[in-house]
Amino acid sequence: MFGLSPYNRRNRGMMSRPSDFFNFDSFNNFIESFFNTDFFPQVQSVGQMKVDIKEQDNKYVLEAELPGVNKDEITVELRDDMLTISVQRDERIEETKENYIRKERRYGSQSRSFYLENVKAEDIKAKFENGILSISLPKKEVKAKNSRKIDIN
Repeated sequence: MFGLSPYNRRNRGMMSRPSDFFNFDSFNNFIESFFNTDFFPQVQSVGQMKVDIKEQDNKYVLEAELPGVNKDEITVELRDDMLTISVQRDERIEETKENYIRKERRYGSQSRSFYLENVKAEDIKAKFENGILSISLPKKEVKAKNSRKIDIN
């Protein structure tokens, strides 16, 4: 899976690792740099896609942060007034150099769904630029509900 936050380290307090006592900073840096790669992603950096929804006069604008994602890995679907944003990644790396071969695979998916009310489904537009998926959701004109006073006999 891919991370949405490039770096998220909790403050673990003083002497949280045995190596802090011995001050093996260079060794720790080596180990952390080895394991904090795309092949060994940090568990803390994996999370739900971040989404902001803004209301404007005639539309809603939904913006989802999807850094590192390609446009063809994103699916936006509207079904029964439910808007679903899905990301599915299936990445394979094959590399051959001199005397070794490296093959790595990474798979991940995530999705978010939002119930839409009073939106013109046929006019929804989406664009993806610089890791931000922006979806424009035009509002329907809401008619004033008819009401009348009923006489009581």
